[in-house]
Amino acid sequence: MIKYNLRCANKHEFESWFSDSNEFEKLKKNNLLECIYCNSKRVIKSIMSPRVVNQKETKPDFISIDDLRIKKEGLKKLKKFVENNFEFVGDKFASQVREIYYDASSKKNIYGTTTPEEREELSDEGIELMSIPWIEKEN
Repeated sequence: MIKYNLRCANKHEFESWFSDSNEFEKLKKNNLLECIYCNSKRVIKSIMSPRVVNQKETKPDFISIDDLRIKKEGLKKLKKFVENNFEFVGDKFASQVREIYYDASSKKNIYGTTTPEEREELSDEGIELMSIPWIEKEN
């Protein structure tokens, strides 16, 4: 599996996983890639750098996407779980997650959307987020 940073013609940036480097090219050639924000089919790979791991560094305490080999059905189940167990806050996600992060008494599960700029600001504050590829019913 390989993760690419992608950018659409409208300058939206997002990440996606591919089984190998040829898969991106094959999907692009067949016009099967689209922006997760605006559905633009004009998607390119952004400049990215590899993650170099120090051998002394311990692995994070989570199951990697490589191990899970998430497929469409797994993503549908994940989406259903999130919808049933988290509160949807829409585009107010950045402000809501800050409120939860900085107020120890305010613990609730939320999901929503952010702009790339909001996501970067949250990361700079030490707030880690997880992006989930959102499978729509018609996909």
